[in-house]
Amino acid sequence: MSVAPALGKIAVGVVVERRKAQSPWIDFTWKPVAVLAGLPEAAPWTMLSEDGDGATFYAGAAAVELHRTETTYYRDNLGSGAPMLWVALRPTGVVPPYEVFAVTADPSEGEAWTESGSDLVDVVPMPDALRTVIDAFVAEHHVERPFHKRKRDRADPDALARRGPMRKERE
Repeated sequence: MSVAPALGKIAVGVVVERRKAQSPWIDFTWKPVAVLAGLPEAAPWTMLSEDGDGATFYAGAAAVELHRTETTYYRDNLGSGAPMLWVALRPTGVVPPYEVFAVTADPSEGEAWTESGSDLVDVVPMPDALRTVIDAFVAEHHVERPFHKRKRDRADPDALARRGPMRKERE
């Protein structure tokens, strides 16, 4: 995750699926299922389809931010054979139950989002239109950086010497 300002932003829409849960504790399970290149004219949380035990909704808009320092991660994602986007939904505690928090093409950033424990984070296939834009961004901004293995400091043998039991000094 970069702290530098994004050089590129791609507007996307997020589609989520709601399924009837097979659990006595919750009524539904939610899962991001697709990211749309561009923004539809639908309002957030518009129902797109419904079948017997599930429904899909347009959950809302997000922007995939592209940072020049993360091009190695984008390149690795694109070269995986099945590029993915990481979608994070944040619980609202009201209806609708989630809001779109973010979408990223950086696998390390997507993994970091899972650490909060409360957000719903999942991967979806990357649309071809986004793949083309991200591939062009990597081609323009990627700089190969050599890997430098850090050397460890040698241990000071005197610092590790065993000390005898400490005695209280009497006054």
